[in-house]
Amino acid sequence: MLLRERQTKEGLLVSVCDDECLGEVYEDGEVSLDVTEAFYGGDDAEATDADGVVESLRRASVANIVGERSVSVAIDAGIVDESRVLSIDGTLHAQLVRM
Repeated sequence: MLLRERQTKEGLLVSVCDDECLGEVYEDGEVSLDVTEAFYGGDDAEATDADGVVESLRRASVANIVGERSVSVAIDAGIVDESRVLSIDGTLHAQLVRM
């Protein structure tokens, strides 16, 4: 899984995706999910395991999570509610916002 953290004025923004999702575009009707290198990858992204994803998501103010493995890790850790996960063109996507 690829993990990227960015500090913003609103808090920690975390993006996580399964490696094979990077660079893909998923579409379902009017909904489109573009898993760009600029947002999910780049020099600041690092390959990590489930423990690294969970640790980062627990500190996140906002998170975007794409892919079966990445979203499943967030669900299994109790960070994301499975009933709130979207499936776009067969690919899982979840967002997290802490207020």
